[in-house]
Amino acid sequence: MKPGIHPAYRPVVFRDRSAGFAFLTRSTMTSDKAIEWEDGNTYPMVDVEISSASHPFYTGTQRVLDTAGRVERFERRYGSRGARR
Repeated sequence: MKPGIHPAYRPVVFRDRSAGFAFLTRSTMTSDKAIEWEDGNTYPMVDVEISSASHPFYTGTQRVLDTAGRVERFERRYGSRGARR
């Protein structure tokens, strides 16, 4: 790799604003905000809108669409494809 052209890869805290969940990982993201982490060190903090703590797929609150009901309603309204000539 060429020296001097890659961004700094360092520990960063990502905070989910909707769930109040934060996690420490490594990233090239930069931020003006900082937070003191559980280990006593200060790290840059990046606010995110959604994470595994608040995403419906991971929390089990996702909605299942009734696709079978939609197909039946469409066939009642417009007829099934087999009935066409």
